[in-house]
Amino acid sequence: MKLFIDFASGSLNKYEEELCGDKVEFYNDDDDFIAVLSDGLGSGVKANILATLTAKIAITMLKEGLSIEDVVDTIIHTLPVCSIRKLAYSTFTIIKIDKNGTAYVVEFDNPSIFFLSDRQIKKIEWSTFEINGRKIKESKFEIKEKDILVFVSDGVIHAGVGQVLNLGWKWEDVDRYLRRYTNKDMSAKMVTNLLLGACDQLYMQKPGDDATVATIKAIRSKRAILFSGPPIDLNMDRHIVNKIIATIGKKIVCGGTAGNIVARELGEKLTTSFNVIDKDVPPIGYIKGIDLVTEGVLTMKKATEKLLELKEATDLKCIHGEDGASKLASILYEECTHIRMLIGRAINPAHQNPSFPNELSIK
Repeated sequence: MKLFIDFASGSLNKYEEELCGDKVEFYNDDDDFIAVLSDGLGSGVKANILATLTAKIAITMLKEGLSIEDVVDTIIHTLPVCSIRKLAYSTFTIIKIDKNGTAYVVEFDNPSIFFLSDRQIKKIEWSTFEINGRKIKESKFEIKEKDILVFVSDGVIHAGVGQVLNLGWKWEDVDRYLRRYTNKDMSAKMVTNLLLGACDQLYMQKPGDDATVATIKAIRSKRAILFSGPPIDLNMDRHIVNKIIATIGKKIVCGGTAGNIVARELGEKLTTSFNVIDKDVPPIGYIKGIDLVTEGVLTMKKATEKLLELKEATDLKCIHGEDGASKLASILYEECTHIRMLIGRAINPAHQNPSFPNELSIK
């Protein structure tokens, strides 16, 4: 079975620093998933530059198929040298997972990754080699559905040092925390936020170092299809509805005209709820056989805003509502990995009215 990779990352900046000294980059296609976490020397602007260069170089070279030896050699000879410490230093963790679930992990001076399988931390067998005087650890192993990989910068391991804890949060403590408070049904975003929240508490909301968490979860592919806007050719109506019904997964229709097309072709009634849950979001509708029916432009715009809000959110509250935009955002974020969109290009004459709001002018 081909696995899909659910991925999320988040960071806490060192207290009073505007820029984070850690950087996460990832790349995903039909064959491979690659993620890089880099931690630059020190903090602030210099650390951010070092970490960004390292992550960008690594992800660019790896997705082009270059070897880890080439990547490390390029990083070492590219990073600017700190004028004070005379070091061009940035630690990193690289994880590459192929479509069959084989994971290849490379680490240089970052805390070792946490491999959770059935709420247990699995032991990883490492081998060590040297590139240009740098000791590199690597490992290769298989992952299965619902397995979770968590990798962190050292700001996570040091959380609470000198404040809540004398010696900081050790690797074993993070291990114990993940085993106790995570489960195989949690998304990558939920695991990331949980661990970052614990770090923030240990730092008493004043992080003494940049702390970054990145989480990979292997899941089964889940599909959705979204239809919005009537096609220019009226003869396409039946063809489009057949595509929607043939889809195995969530079926979403956005827009009154699109809803009427689907209801007519299915021989079903389109009914509308008159419960106003959010005054900024029009009510939802119902068609037998369709998972979600909403208004068009306004609801989609609001759902997009909610999805963007998730980037900075520490929880998923913004998409856990009963209004159409929340339901749409929740399905797209939590219940599908692949989204097919059927967007009709017919012009709605009503939306060309100059007295209408700008957001209604065109989809």
